[in-house]
Amino acid sequence: MTAMLAARAQQGSDALHLHKIAVPEPGPTEVLIRVAAAGLAPGMMTLLAQGAFRHLPTTLGHEAAGTVAAVGAEVTTVAPGARVRVHPNLNCLTCGHCRSDRDMMCSQQAMIGHAAFGDVPMPLYERYHDGGLAEYLRVPHWLVDPLPGHVSFDVGAKVHDLANAVRALKCAELPLGATLVVTAATGTMGTATISLARHFGVSRLILVGRSAERLDAVRGLADGVETHTVALEELPPNWPAERGLTRAIRALAPHGADAVVDYIPDGPATVQALASLATGGTLVHMGANRTPLTVPPAAVMVNCWRVVGTRSCTRTDAQEVLDLLARGGLRAEGLITHRYPLTEAHEAVAALQSRTEPIWMAVVNP
Repeated sequence: MTAMLAARAQQGSDALHLHKIAVPEPGPTEVLIRVAAAGLAPGMMTLLAQGAFRHLPTTLGHEAAGTVAAVGAEVTTVAPGARVRVHPNLNCLTCGHCRSDRDMMCSQQAMIGHAAFGDVPMPLYERYHDGGLAEYLRVPHWLVDPLPGHVSFDVGAKVHDLANAVRALKCAELPLGATLVVTAATGTMGTATISLARHFGVSRLILVGRSAERLDAVRGLADGVETHTVALEELPPNWPAERGLTRAIRALAPHGADAVVDYIPDGPATVQALASLATGGTLVHMGANRTPLTVPPAAVMVNCWRVVGTRSCTRTDAQEVLDLLARGGLRAEGLITHRYPLTEAHEAVAALQSRTEPIWMAVVNP
């Protein structure tokens, strides 16, 4: 095959476009993957509109799994026919951040099929900016991870999101038996965090989301962890001005929560969740909320709170997820609620952005 279908972004447009393009040829140290599943994330369209994609046109999609179709002459770590997932993080591998399990802080950090975050030269991103929403994907061999035999390609494509949740939970530095608040709990990152909570010693979950019905649907993901919910739609209408979310969380956890893992993309819920923390508690934010935190630094000082931001996982986090999947410690198939053909990629992204129906995780199957 010399041509393939790909979902592309192009200059001057904030939509996906289906095009036939050439199948990439793997270089000496590269691997060509026949994509079986590619993950979807609504945030990529926001970043596209903000100009975070440096190379256009480009194929979108930073999450992918499939079968190795061909390898370069110098590749010895993987062979054609192998089942693999792609680690999307592009970073230099040699700086202090890369050598200390803080890959996402590398000045060259970018993602295949996604955005670049720095303003330095990024030779890897220049070469590998095309992503997985296509029939084939070319990557450097060191970004390929073997996929355990019983793990589906769909789950393999979502390892990155699960690893992001692992990173957020690590940043929380939870004590054993912790009470953990998870905001935006019915979305991709929320459901991933709920599924992983018991592996981090959490004994009590407080899930925050817009809809009571959707929150009830995710309770079962907690796998035996005591779970409570706070639906924003059930708070008093003036809750943003009257600290209604803080009061609701405090009613469930009078001494405060040990940590908040926050994926709220906008609005006052982030700062109100922060105010629900116990003394010494931690807020981990991974939602790109642009609303200012209206908490006096004195309150952070007096309460000994920590506020931690993180934008991605590391390779170590992804390997820990793969190890959990391999030994059956994490059952992730049920997290994938929607599957689309590549020809419906535009409709799939629109559904994720609109949130008119509950979507936990979604994949495209080329």
